[in-house]
Amino acid sequence: MRLADRRRLFSFGIREIWRRLCRRSAGLRLAVTSSALQVPERLIVAPTDLRALDPFVAEEILEGRFPLAGRILETYGESPFSVELPSRAFAERLHSFAWLRHIRTNKTEAACAHARQIVADWIALHGRRPKGMAWEPNVAAERVVAWLSHSTVVLQGAEAGFYRRFMRSLAYQVRYLRKIAGCTPEGETRLKLRIALAMASISMPTRAAYIRREGMRLDRELERQIMADGGHVSRNPRTVLDLLIDLLPLRQTYINLGHDLPPKLIPTIDRMYPALRFFRHQDGDLALFNGASATPASELLSVLRYDETAGKPFKALPHMNYHRLSAEGTTLIVDTGRPLSPALSRGAHAGCLSFEMSSGRHRFIVNCGAPKYAGKNYRQIARSTAAHSTVTLNETSSSRFARSRFTGPLMLGGVSDVQVERWDDVHGNDWLRASHDGYLTELGYFHEREIGLNRSGDKIKGHDRLFLPEGEEANGEPVAAVARFHIHPAIMLSRRDEESVTMRAADGESWIFAAPGLDLLIDEDIFFADVSGVRPSQQLVIEFSPPETLEIRWMLRRGE
Repeated sequence: MRLADRRRLFSFGIREIWRRLCRRSAGLRLAVTSSALQVPERLIVAPTDLRALDPFVAEEILEGRFPLAGRILETYGESPFSVELPSRAFAERLHSFAWLRHIRTNKTEAACAHARQIVADWIALHGRRPKGMAWEPNVAAERVVAWLSHSTVVLQGAEAGFYRRFMRSLAYQVRYLRKIAGCTPEGETRLKLRIALAMASISMPTRAAYIRREGMRLDRELERQIMADGGHVSRNPRTVLDLLIDLLPLRQTYINLGHDLPPKLIPTIDRMYPALRFFRHQDGDLALFNGASATPASELLSVLRYDETAGKPFKALPHMNYHRLSAEGTTLIVDTGRPLSPALSRGAHAGCLSFEMSSGRHRFIVNCGAPKYAGKNYRQIARSTAAHSTVTLNETSSSRFARSRFTGPLMLGGVSDVQVERWDDVHGNDWLRASHDGYLTELGYFHEREIGLNRSGDKIKGHDRLFLPEGEEANGEPVAAVARFHIHPAIMLSRRDEESVTMRAADGESWIFAAPGLDLLIDEDIFFADVSGVRPSQQLVIEFSPPETLEIRWMLRRGE
């Protein structure tokens, strides 16, 4: 590891130590002063939850089985908090109580009583002292929102004693979130924490000054994290959707109760909608960049139903650093950026200059996406350059990842400069040219990609070029370059000849991928972002060796 990387890791390590000490001291102070906690007598409102409901999950939970995070836990009548949990992701889902929404599909007396008992078990086992994974900021914030939104499920038919314990625990958790807000790292978790506190301020009886203060703090966080083009600082398309799922009910709750809305809330929501539409493919799903995973269609549609901005998607998001080329039902989305800061790179992928392509109602070329609940090894593979539809050199990523358990999987170096040029030619065809320096330090090369989409949307031309800095010459050592084009698992491939392959969708729509003068290989692949989990798929591969071969050309055309 380089000296600069070591210094950067040390700096982040010091910050992480401070954050952990801050959270621990907040928990200790809260435990000491809990006797003086002011507990509201009731809830004023239960905010809406726009997330998808599944009656099957509700039935399973009623039977003592918890299907969460891709696993199933059989409790055999025991509390789920008293048995060994199958994975960390499962534990986070369980402790977040986001699964309470499914009980709304079966609000029988027995189902509500069962949910209430699980909440009571959590309060008894984990609710007395903030420690462990159950009190991680992201889990605690999600739990507060879930308890508020689904309080009608938990409190239906509840006795007065449980009602008081529930309200006390909720007030305790809200106070904890207030104390740790300042020591939560920048990013989505801190914004969700502010959303939870704003929602609690209007859902529970409190002073008007407190409501205004939490609204102002939410405003400041929105201003920090939602960029001028509506994208989120993480550069993850899915994060825009996840935040809208929380912000829309918050906006409506403010309105329903007659409170003054935080000044930034509505303008921010209106700004985010065009960014969300920007990342929608022809099949309606979101593009898979920088941690994005499968998107339930019902959740996306529930958010788009409130879209009042209308209009066509933008051609580019200049702050989020993505470009979109679209014509006559064909869409390409290209990543032309890098993490905005090392602190925001924990979920970032090394996919600079990767692209996705869709046509008709299908995605043809994609990135592998992020596994929603898979283990650490799969997540590391998904972040690599090889898991994206772009060029890799010597099977290394264009950005380097830290392997520190303490600071997390930060992106330490690699891509530092991306040059972008966009133009229309005399025939009205749309062109994009971009280059990055991710391989410059280690291997001496820049990577440049040029993509053009014709005005009729039935031809795409691509050109990948590796070049040295001006005035430098290659050292003669061969480099293994590989251009990968990951194919969506719903698309079938059939070889035409050594240079071309037909990509065919289930309804018969087809595109021909050709690499004139080159060997076009079909290889096995893995797709991480399917709604059913990890799936096998295929990829098209073009291999070449700089400095002997420095550029390749490829093209796609719609089949007849």
